[in-house]
Amino acid sequence: MEEFVVSARKYRPVDFEDVVGQQAITQTLLNAIQSNHLAQALLFTGPRGVGKTTCARILAKKINTTENSLVDEDFAFNIFELDAASNNSVDDIRNLTDQVRIPPQAGKYKVYIIDEVHMLSQSAFNAFLKTLEEPPKHAIFILATTEKHKILPTILSRCQIFDFKRITIHDIKGHLAHIAKIEGIETEEEALHIIAQKADGALRDALSTFDRVVTFCGKKLTRKAVAENLNVLDYEVYFQATDSILAGDVPKLLNLYNDVLSKGFEGIHFVSGLAAHFRDLMVSKNKDTLSLIETGEQVREQYIRQSKQYTGSFLIYALDLANQCSIDYKNSSHQRLLVELLLLKLASAHQQAEEKKNPDSEQIHAKPDPVEPQKIPECIDQNEQDSNVIEESSNPIEPIKLPNIPAKERISALSIKSLQVKKKMAAKTLIAEVDITEKPQDTFTEETLQDCWKEFADMKQKNGEHILSSILNCNMPSLSGQLICFEFPNASMKNDFNNCKSELLNFLAEKLNNHFLQFKLTVSESNEQKTAYTTEDKLKRLIEKNENLKLLINTLKLDI
Repeated sequence: MEEFVVSARKYRPVDFEDVVGQQAITQTLLNAIQSNHLAQALLFTGPRGVGKTTCARILAKKINTTENSLVDEDFAFNIFELDAASNNSVDDIRNLTDQVRIPPQAGKYKVYIIDEVHMLSQSAFNAFLKTLEEPPKHAIFILATTEKHKILPTILSRCQIFDFKRITIHDIKGHLAHIAKIEGIETEEEALHIIAQKADGALRDALSTFDRVVTFCGKKLTRKAVAENLNVLDYEVYFQATDSILAGDVPKLLNLYNDVLSKGFEGIHFVSGLAAHFRDLMVSKNKDTLSLIETGEQVREQYIRQSKQYTGSFLIYALDLANQCSIDYKNSSHQRLLVELLLLKLASAHQQAEEKKNPDSEQIHAKPDPVEPQKIPECIDQNEQDSNVIEESSNPIEPIKLPNIPAKERISALSIKSLQVKKKMAAKTLIAEVDITEKPQDTFTEETLQDCWKEFADMKQKNGEHILSSILNCNMPSLSGQLICFEFPNASMKNDFNNCKSELLNFLAEKLNNHFLQFKLTVSESNEQKTAYTTEDKLKRLIEKNENLKLLINTLKLDI
């Protein structure tokens, strides 16, 4: 039986051209060797599995290889490797410095590779400091570490530092595909993408995972089998979830989440994946940001198709909900209910948005009610204002300034003469009223209103007012006679909207050629939050229940 060798060792690079994803570093090292500008102390730092030790060994071999060297000549006896994790004492460093003094018997340089150098003790670093600062001409030190911040600054200042980066998913996929072709393994592109994504930029981890799934799947790697073996939620789960949200199918959505939990996945993983899915949908709506999605071509086309079914404002709202759910998940006492509530909100929010776009009411084509001439619109009642309803006319009447009456001419409000003064002021008010019947009052459809609304939101977006644009796009207005009805998810968005209310009303009046429009602004009852009672509110309630309490406060002259 042939001995099995893991892919990380079998396909370990033996030349700089074989190193994956570190072209800038390998080219720099090659140029340094060719121009004889190689430093005597090098530090290779970066995440695990990105090629630090491999590049150190290749460099050590190339330093002693010249044009006159024999093809089979081996300079391995000039290369010394020290694992600082198990040899981190002062005595180990002293033995190393004693060996440095002896020149090589063959070749030009003796190369010392110290792996995991951050594991050296403080005293070992100090013992190594002098040798590193003034090494012999025949000695070159290559230090490798994953935690550069643990190395003394005095050591760092004496080294030429090379920062190795995480290897991209595209490079890992290409390398795995090359190995699979050599081994005669049939693979799906999405299967390799899952492996590369799971590796998190470490090629060694990707090769280890590749060996594992090959053992499980055999000579054919499929996306479904790889996702099952690696215990990864398949992207199809999130496409099904977003399709259910789009259709408002709550039972199917809850059953889907139940299946995810039954497979052993945590709810937080599902929420994080759903948020990442909404993010990919959002960037898929623009060709300029399409490159930000790290998927295969087939999945990318699927993202583009599904993104067209969602508005940008809903995706932002969904991302906000998912992000808040992930924040609250750890401290929640009922985590499953928290995630299910998120799914319910998403499904209901999208369904409400669709109902706003296509209302069953026939008021879209209804003619506006005629306005009597020389009649000022009635003011809104205070109780109506308390119910989160605000109406504003597109043709506001300027307030009438009362004359400044001298103190001698002031009249008591209880006198008979005051009634005569009130009649005179009422007459002046009628004279000051503007004949609003001369203003245009064209009819329009709800679709025309929504187009003008979007135009105003886009104008705010171009002017840099992104928050206001998002508020305007969070919902679509509906038409009820002369009233423009608009519902906000929460009260804070409604307060921000008030800053541009008059400007928007004037804009719509000009665009629609109708100056009798009014707003009816409401806040979603499901999102309203009741504020806590203050101390004064509590006292007021107690006095309403017991009037003797007020007498007691006045008698004893109490205060809060």
